[in-house]
Formats: sequence, structure tokens, C-alpha cells
Amino acid sequence: MMFSAAFLVQALLASAAFALPSSKDRLASRRARRSGDVARTRQSKPVNIITSPQVSAAVGNASHAEFSSNWAGAVLVASTATYKSVTGTFTVPTPKSTGGSGEQCASAWVGIDGDTCETAILQTGVDFCVSGSAVSFDAWYEFFPADSFDFSGFSVSAGDSVTVTATVISTTEGTLTIKNNSKGTSATKTVTSTARLCETNAEWIVEDFEECEGNDCELVPFANFGTIEFTGASATTSSGTVTPAGATIFDIEQNSVLTSVSQSGSTVTVEFV
Repeated sequence: MMFSAAFLVQALLASAAFALPSSKDRLASRRARRSGDVARTRQSKPVNIITSPQVSAAVGNASHAEFSSNWAGAVLVASTATYKSVTGTFTVPTPKSTGGSGEQCASAWVGIDGDTCETAILQTGVDFCVSGSAVSFDAWYEFFPADSFDFSGFSVSAGDSVTVTATVISTTEGTLTIKNNSKGTSATKTVTSTARLCETNAEWIVEDFEECEGNDCELVPFANFGTIEFTGASATTSSGTVTPAGATIFDIEQNSVLTSVSQSGSTVTVEFV
């Protein structure tokens, strides 16, 4: 009887050990959530501006104008419907953990609206996550307030050059395109929404996105993404093409400033600090 009890305890301990999720299991679970197999979803949100920042200027960026809890990058702002498309190219980074055992993520994307117009965002980009020694990458598209969706079968890896473009067809329809310049592949989705675009913002953003369970959403732990440069950054209007020159600069503040953003010509640089 004592032998049987000891054997049972050892068997239970062994089964518990085997039940612990590996990094691959956690990444697979995350992708299941993103594909809609479970109730938890991924979503980019409009910029959450901090009206009373704890610092007066961002690290290394004395010309900084705005702080937010979720967006770092550059946003063009117009007073009337102006922007018809936005594009930019960046190199997919290798994310690094800032400490702790959980998964950490960040996302780079371009989009129309989401700043002064909060009702809708037409956007596409790449998430990069780290969990322990494992990293993962997901190319996605979104027409907020709907959730984001992955481009099915589209692969990105650290070091790949990626071009992302959001194009307005109408205030309720648009196309979202991602091109992997390194692999020679591309994907395009046409999306619709009952929400209406204002076409008053065009942006190049690194985001701390949210994961949601129903209406309960929270920012994911923010990963160290190193430096992301959006090159060839431009937006089209009815009168031609513009660069991010004169754009509002956003840095992420979460107790402390986590990014430093600068803009020069057609390049927007976002650095984790």
C-alpha cells in the first residue's frame, strides 16, 4: 500500500511536470488566440495620449511634442479628409526581453487615422514577440474597431525587409498590403467596416498593442525591439505625395520614457531606450 501511494505521488508529479507549457506551447496558444480559436484577441488601438507626462522631453529628442502609453512614431494631421494611402519599409527586428518570464511583444505598422480621428484605423504591420529564448513574428491587418487578423501563410523573420501599405478605397473600405522584400512574397487584403475613416491622420508607428477578452483589454508587456527605421515613408493626398516632415512625434511613456523618436526626410526612427 505504501509502495502504491509513493508510486501515485511520483506519477502525479511527473504528469504535472509534463503539463507545464513550453515556449513553443505558449507561442502556439498565442497564435490560436489570434486565429479566433479562443476568446482572447489581439487589437491595435487609437493613440492613448498622456496629458500630464512625468517628463518634459523624451530621451534624445528635445523636439518631442507628445507622450502616449501605446504609440511611438510620427503622425501627420490634417483638419479635413486628406490622406488616401500611407507606406513605409522597415527591417523586422529581433525582440529582446526586458526581464521576467512572460511573453513580451511590440508591433511596427503604418495606418490611416487613430489620432485626432479615433473612430477607425486602417492599418497593417508586423508583431514581434519574445518568450524565454523563443521569438515569433506575425504579419497582420486591421480595420479598427474590428480585431486584427494574420495574413494567412505569410512568413516574416528577423532581418527581413518589409514594406507595408494602407490604401483608402472609401471611408468604409480599404486595402492592406504587406511585401516581404527579402523573400519576394506579398499579400493583400481588402477590408470593410461600418465605422468610417476621417482620412485626417497618416502614421508610422511602433505600438504596445493590446490583448482582449471580450471588452476587457490590456497592454501586452512591451519588448525591447532595438531600433526600427521606417524608410521611404510617405503618404498620398489628392494633390500628391508627402513625407512625414512636420508630423507630430509620439514617444511611449509607461512610468518612464521607453522610446526615442526622430524624423528626417522620408525616414522615421523609433528607438527603444
